[in-house]
Amino acid sequence: MSKNLLVVEDSKAIVSIIKKIGESLGYIVTVAVSHAEVKKLLQSKTEFFAATIDYALPDAENGEAIESILSHGIPGVVMTGRMDDETRQKILAQPVIDYIPKENSQAFMYLKRILYWQSANIGIGVLVVDDSRTARNHIHELLKRRNFTVYVAEGGEQALEIIKNHNDIKMVITDLEMPNMDGIELTNEIRKRYNRDQMSVIGISGADNVNYSARIIKNGADDFIRKPFCPEEFYCRITQHIENLHNIERIRKAANTDYLTDLPNRRAFFKEAKSALESFAQQKKAYGLAMLDIDYFKKVNDTYGHEAGDHILKMLAHEMRNHFNGCSLARFGGEEFVILLSGADQGQIYNQLDAFREAIATDEINHEAHQINVTVSVGVIFNSVLSIEEQLNQADLALYNAKENGRNQIVIFDQ
Repeated sequence: MSKNLLVVEDSKAIVSIIKKIGESLGYIVTVAVSHAEVKKLLQSKTEFFAATIDYALPDAENGEAIESILSHGIPGVVMTGRMDDETRQKILAQPVIDYIPKENSQAFMYLKRILYWQSANIGIGVLVVDDSRTARNHIHELLKRRNFTVYVAEGGEQALEIIKNHNDIKMVITDLEMPNMDGIELTNEIRKRYNRDQMSVIGISGADNVNYSARIIKNGADDFIRKPFCPEEFYCRITQHIENLHNIERIRKAANTDYLTDLPNRRAFFKEAKSALESFAQQKKAYGLAMLDIDYFKKVNDTYGHEAGDHILKMLAHEMRNHFNGCSLARFGGEEFVILLSGADQGQIYNQLDAFREAIATDEINHEAHQINVTVSVGVIFNSVLSIEEQLNQADLALYNAKENGRNQIVIFDQ
């Protein structure tokens, strides 16, 4: 969903750069070159998701625009060419998202990261664990500015209960000195349940003990920040760890997802299917393993082109998700797909597969100026006790028979 970004800047060159950054991230950019224009925009009905604010404007040389924007509840990133400590302290005393000196091109790269995560952080949970209410509230406020969903706990035991009940939590920020269960013990308990790829842990402490940082990192934490900390450093470290988790998730998804249809690939299916089969056996549920293939797919590619073929594969995957919601699905390669589904009995499962086959046969797929009709052949095996590999071989034999016997039909493997 598009979000409105207010860019307050009197330099045309810098406006051009920030506008390109904002638009590349999906923002709708509105520009104001003076404090007067800012005031006028703030009186309009436009809701701004965030703002970049030049510290010195022609009619507001001392940061007056910052207060105007923040007073309307708009999160702001301040950009300035002033490097003196007094200006920096004045800016950071206000509830800004961040402060970026206009030193070089890296300033704009950093701005792009902030604007990306300002939107991407929505829905990411961070748990703050500290027995000091003042410390909890301070960190809570800093995280809310970055649009995280923030949870708080007074101690380790409460923290573990909160983590158990909220699967959106991706980061825990914990004080080290707490009664009953301290931060190191809490980190150990977290690492019994979640590895570094799943959850990041950052220790914080105001104690003078120089060994704390090494101790908590050796016990499973990803980082350590000494209190009182600078908000700039805090945000840099938090963003870095969230980015690491995000990058790991992207790599994992790429390894387990078909690039074209976004369905699980062969590798992911085997892992998911083995777990599902164990569950079906324990619950004594009827199930079917089906392999399906698009009929005459080569002819589709030859007649309409490979882009049309790719479009059909995507549409078929979309229909599979709609018809088999909650089932294990995968693209095995080419025009071949797999479905593992359960039901009340064999008849219900067969009818569900046949309804899908019929829906595909009667639908027209629009691509450019063409209306393309395709059908699918299906081979299925029911309630087998064989390994998933052997079941797939047998479903594949049934699929072969479906294609040999005229296509656009379901054939059940005769066990």
